[in-house]
Amino acid sequence: MQWKGRRGSANVDDRRGQGRVPAGKGCGLGSIGTLVVIVIFWLMGGNPLQLLGLLENSSGSGDYAQSYTPTAEEDSLARFVSVVLADTEDVWDSVFKEMGRSYRKPTLVLFTGYTTSACGSAQSSTGPFYCSADETIYVDLSFFNQMATQLHAGGDFAYAYVIAHEVGHHVQKLLGTLDQVHTQMNNTNQKGANQLSVKLELQADFYAGLWANRTQSMFNSLDADDIDEALNAASAIGDDRLQQEAQGYTVPDSFTHGTSKQRHDWFYKGYRTGDINQGNTFR
Repeated sequence: MQWKGRRGSANVDDRRGQGRVPAGKGCGLGSIGTLVVIVIFWLMGGNPLQLLGLLENSSGSGDYAQSYTPTAEEDSLARFVSVVLADTEDVWDSVFKEMGRSYRKPTLVLFTGYTTSACGSAQSSTGPFYCSADETIYVDLSFFNQMATQLHAGGDFAYAYVIAHEVGHHVQKLLGTLDQVHTQMNNTNQKGANQLSVKLELQADFYAGLWANRTQSMFNSLDADDIDEALNAASAIGDDRLQQEAQGYTVPDSFTHGTSKQRHDWFYKGYRTGDINQGNTFR
């Protein structure tokens, strides 16, 4: 992705180095063990923020400030995220104007280790997420290293896809979709709630693809292999693939984000059409 020298967003709240991590060994889980537990808990339909709260409370009282000195690579990645966020602002401002609406820009928080949100505590193991209560995206940059090393889904546009997906949830919030579906999820059983969650996530994938289409049209910023990087990342984080790798089998009724094929296909449909009217995953 051609991003250097371009405008960054003014809506980045950089909290790197301000994070705090729980003291003590608690349950005896290392970072990898904690990540595996959280992934399985998330894939079974649980809220990883709630689980992290339990793990934090079990680790004993007293926190220690996390020592953090950003490397040049991390600072470059932070600037990249800022440019991607600015791209999403320009694209969605244009799309909303086409619909006769105004786009309200989200905030993006960069943090290391741990921070707080209106949706509860956030730790690096949760991965990037959108909190609708404060209309903010939370990102620990170390997640992108995990994408490259653990999921084999590296590349700058793969990381851009992740940001664009979370912005897609913000678009759902502004259009009223997010609140409507959350209400429906609260009024059904776990299987029904999971199915609705899948539809939400696939629509956010579609919106990420739409952004890729529009940002190419507006800025001609994509390199030849960028879309392949995004499609590979979408496939890498499918529920079926993550469950198979984590536990050796899949439980389709517990899927909350969609299969690898679904995520791949909905992102590509957004990229291919660039038309928000083609993104109804609820039909």
